[in-house]
Amino acid sequence: MSKTFTRSLPAAALALAIGAALSLPAAANAADTEKCYGVALKGKNDCAAGPGTTCAGTSKMDYQGASWKLVPAGSCEKTASPTSPSGFGQLKAFKEKA
Repeated sequence: MSKTFTRSLPAAALALAIGAALSLPAAANAADTEKCYGVALKGKNDCAAGPGTTCAGTSKMDYQGASWKLVPAGSCEKTASPTSPSGFGQLKAFKEKA
């Protein structure tokens, strides 16, 4: 084995281990959050902003029913949403009330 190969192998293994460790908190946090539709302010959504938009930061109005924001698990349906039929965030997209 060449010296270059034996030196780069531990570096590659270290990089892989660090990458895996950094991804663990994100996976754990995903279980602690939920997508909440109708609670994001204009341009502050995390994704799914409905027709005419692409994704994060593209909602066209406050409390857009087709855009969601990640919120702590269990808090969505307790978060105010003036456009929602129930007055609170929803776990699925909805048509805003007039």
